[in-house]
Amino acid sequence: MDKARRVFLYLFDSEHGAADRLIGRWLFLRAMGLIYFSAFYALLFQVKGLIGTQGILPAGEYLDDARSLGAARFWYAPTLLWLSSSNHMLMALMWAGLIAAVILIVNIWPRAMLLVCFVCYLSFVCAAQDFSGYQSDGMLLEAGFLSLFLAPGGLLPGWGAKRPPARAAVLLLLWEWFRIYFESGVVKLESGDPTWRNLTAMYEYYQNGPLPTWIGWYVQHLPYWFHKATAGATLGMELALVWMAFLPRRWRIACFFIVTAWQIGVIATANYTFLNYLVLVLAFLLLDDAFLRRFVPARWRPKQIAESPEEQRERGGMVGDQPVADAGEPEAAGEPEHETEQREPARWLVAAGIAVRAIALTWVFYATTVELVQMFWHEVPLPASPVAALEPFRIANQYGLFAVMTPHRYEIEFQGSNDGQNWVAYPFRYKPQDVRERPGIYAPYQPRFDWNLWFASLGSWLQNPLVPRTEELLLQGDQDVLGLFAGNPFPNAPPKYVRAVIWQYWFSTPEQKREQGVWWTRQYLGTYAPTITLREDGRYGVVAGPSREAEPEP
Repeated sequence: MDKARRVFLYLFDSEHGAADRLIGRWLFLRAMGLIYFSAFYALLFQVKGLIGTQGILPAGEYLDDARSLGAARFWYAPTLLWLSSSNHMLMALMWAGLIAAVILIVNIWPRAMLLVCFVCYLSFVCAAQDFSGYQSDGMLLEAGFLSLFLAPGGLLPGWGAKRPPARAAVLLLLWEWFRIYFESGVVKLESGDPTWRNLTAMYEYYQNGPLPTWIGWYVQHLPYWFHKATAGATLGMELALVWMAFLPRRWRIACFFIVTAWQIGVIATANYTFLNYLVLVLAFLLLDDAFLRRFVPARWRPKQIAESPEEQRERGGMVGDQPVADAGEPEAAGEPEHETEQREPARWLVAAGIAVRAIALTWVFYATTVELVQMFWHEVPLPASPVAALEPFRIANQYGLFAVMTPHRYEIEFQGSNDGQNWVAYPFRYKPQDVRERPGIYAPYQPRFDWNLWFASLGSWLQNPLVPRTEELLLQGDQDVLGLFAGNPFPNAPPKYVRAVIWQYWFSTPEQKREQGVWWTRQYLGTYAPTITLREDGRYGVVAGPSREAEPEP
């Protein structure tokens, strides 16, 4: 029993926490603030057009439909938008999250600021419908939730040396990092996609992702042997190399540098919002203070890491002013009786906090472990209800990036006309459109409208109601939706007709780029969704159905 108690405290009590992860924790939490900032900053300019009262997929309509669940709706849709789904409420949540992220960055009351960020972001995700169906949203919510148990308490905690990070929190954040890689490798093989098996998955990867970059254009034109090598390296890293995280210290440090270099390459060649930045900063927790202390000026180091491990051993294994074996152990003996009584409520509060931490982290670990095991054993005889109970909160997820590679690049374009003959395109902010415009680097900024149109292009308009809904709102001249575009080609009055057409895009060849100055080539395939008009009675009319004028080329 005494051994079990020691193990329990070792994992969940911060007084027995990982005193060698103070710098790594500090860096990680500052990076979490920056990532939250990027997420809320992007939503400030988009949220009204996406899910506002006159947005493409209004949150209010979605929540009204969920009222049929009764009181259970608060669990299945845990969002503060139940209080109000107005545009003012949406903007208030985004500003609250943004401000909390800034305060987190400067290390003021980090635990409270993480809670504000988590609640505000969860409130958006739970009501955003198709605009929050990304794995990156789940990654951020899971990391944000676990960070609540990693962060030091107090208003100005500094390095948090008096309260080292709970080991279970560190382990679960590394567990999330490991699962993102490993589960992505597993789904690549389980999907049956032949491009991963024959190592041709990267042949057109840089061209066909949601938002390519100009660096990706150059990498796309490297020899085929390079693309085969990177496909093999991807599988090797995701399925084998990440296991180095469980090996001794030198292996973990080597692992950090390998995966960090890899993530920098991904960030340069594709815009995957904050996803790769989050995966990169999770790896900070692989590094201990003995490695990181060299990058911190001596006058800024906390007392516990002011000396190297060798210097501490020379002083007799001391941490701070206490022996390592006794560090964090409260000294109760010899205290006056009245002081012990006064501290009793505080002890109960600390014990309650440890209990909550233990329950929450154990629950997340169980749920994520079951989901990982299910990838190999679909009918594993383990209780599934604890896993299902956490699903609405997106804090215990199963990951799987690029299970099947996209073989083509299609782009949906909205066009307006006043005569049904001459059509003018609505310009996008981030999506490929003008073949002469150089692809940009926007990450960690996430243009969710542009992203969703890329996914919509891979299916039918019947499966993607955001497309016809956008057509309707363009006919109304809705300012919030027009704000999602780079400009309004009909500034005086909305057009009489709106349609959505679809193109197939390819990166230009080096010869085409040199001679014509184009980054892309494209072919018109036809209309993607019905062409519609706004009739005098205020109802929408279909002028023409979707039609294909050309078949996609391989």
